[in-house]
Amino acid sequence: MLKNTCKTLTAWLRRHRAACLGLLAGLAALGLFAAARGNRAAMDWWLAHVSMPVKRGISALVDPLTFSACELGATVLIVGALAFLARAIRRAVKGQKGALPAWLLHVAVLVVWGYAGVCALWGTQYYGTSFAGRAGMQSPAVSVEQLAAVTDYFAARVNETADAVPRDESSLFAVEKTEILQSCTGLYTPLLERWPFLDGPERHPKPAVYSKLMSAWGFTGYLCPLVGESTLNVDSPAVFLPVTVAHELAHQRGVAAEQEANFVGVMAATAGGNAAYQYSGWLFGYLHLSNALYSADPDLARASYAALCAEAQADMADNNAYWKQWEGPVKETGEKVYTAFLQGYGQKLGMRSYGACVDLLVEEFLPYTTTGGLTAE
Repeated sequence: MLKNTCKTLTAWLRRHRAACLGLLAGLAALGLFAAARGNRAAMDWWLAHVSMPVKRGISALVDPLTFSACELGATVLIVGALAFLARAIRRAVKGQKGALPAWLLHVAVLVVWGYAGVCALWGTQYYGTSFAGRAGMQSPAVSVEQLAAVTDYFAARVNETADAVPRDESSLFAVEKTEILQSCTGLYTPLLERWPFLDGPERHPKPAVYSKLMSAWGFTGYLCPLVGESTLNVDSPAVFLPVTVAHELAHQRGVAAEQEANFVGVMAATAGGNAAYQYSGWLFGYLHLSNALYSADPDLARASYAALCAEAQADMADNNAYWKQWEGPVKETGEKVYTAFLQGYGQKLGMRSYGACVDLLVEEFLPYTTTGGLTAE
């Protein structure tokens, strides 16, 4: 019996030799990435000469499309995998041995090579020189007084820009989402003189067909690492859509870490002349700063919030109400999966004192307050 089993297995492996070799090759590619990722110089070379050029080339092909190529590709793959599963089940029911294992093998090949592609075109960015390192920013320790000063500074900018955007009868942010997606050209131009490494071809973010599914999982947008295309949730409130666009474009321009992309997104959104982007950026930055301040000194955070204009408070309440309806096991699972994904690349949700985004915002904007600048220890 054992002899017959070995013969059957051998015959099955021969029949699926190409898939088996493909699986082994994919695992070898992942092993190579794991071995090389600790070499920052090698990662920087790869990013400059392979990863970024390849992504920019592919993104140029899909950019003219009015829909998300990533969503289309994912849909085709999932439907195709399910169709082949149904065929495998029919064959298994008819007595064809090895049909289901063959399906599992081919799915494994796709998953392994898909992940290898993600590692090659995106994961390597986590191990190259960070934005802060390239920008010469040090993120020194931040005191509560300094954090409060910058939070108040952002609150003042929010109040200055809140009246510059269209509002509905409920005084809520009412800029059309299509207009937001179409008005991001040149968004990064004001930053290039200071940070030329953020230069790159202009790309258009795409509205997500599966926006409600993204909300259920807790996502406002994502960059597809295989094609370099940004896809945005257009079901959530529009107030943070501009700064989310800026955040995803930061990813497209080589900023991998989420916290750093938040900072760069705020800088890009507030630096230009588009009122919707400016207000969204200031409010998003304020939200991060005030949350950090609340964890350090709730009374100071409450005082800062009380100084916000009614329109900004209404926008934040509307955004909170939207996301509250999606709270539950699906969103929790999505957050855990993404956290695990980031941790797989050595990313931590928080650096230094209050998180990298907050630390960088304080370092950048403290000189504009009465408190003064930071000193690295």
